[in-house]
Amino acid sequence: MMTRRTTLAYVTLATGLLAALLFLSIIAPRWLATQPAGEATAGPMAGAPGTRKIHARLFYVADDGLRLAPVEQEIPFGEGMAEQARRIVEAQIGPAPAPYGSAIPSGTTLRALYLTERGEAQVDLSAEISTAHPGGTTNEILTVYAIVNALTVNLPAISGVQLLVNGQEVDTLAGHIDLRRPLQQDLRWVSEQGPARGKP
Repeated sequence: MMTRRTTLAYVTLATGLLAALLFLSIIAPRWLATQPAGEATAGPMAGAPGTRKIHARLFYVADDGLRLAPVEQEIPFGEGMAEQARRIVEAQIGPAPAPYGSAIPSGTTLRALYLTERGEAQVDLSAEISTAHPGGTTNEILTVYAIVNALTVNLPAISGVQLLVNGQEVDTLAGHIDLRRPLQQDLRWVSEQGPARGKP
């Protein structure tokens, strides 16, 4: 036979459970619906640090228009050599930091990048690398070796670079530099002046 105290305890427990069920089924959904969008999803990603960066040496046209100037730039970090190579090329074909010029024709984009078993990179660029090129032997040399040197200087495991256009092998970009085979690093067209540091 239950005592009065035991009965009171059961009644209190039942009342508490009923109140909890009422909150979960009616009050809680209405309260959550009134919260501003995004607050409910805020979690471990809130306040996450920015994209990881690395320092890379990129190459831009010097003031005299005849040589490449090495410039230290911060670029996004890539997991694995192929992804890092892609990040380097994407940065190299992007806008040049002042006061330098870009050796890459405007509108050029990276379509794909492959690494061969021989340690060579095949860099597939959009048609603008050729169709928008200003022409001339020096300009073509600077365009080609800005990309070749950017990859081989920053990733020494890459032994050579072959440029493709729209997924196809090409003889040249503008009639002067033979692109039918991978090209090795060539710093003869790079200014002897030490690398400048680009703006972050």
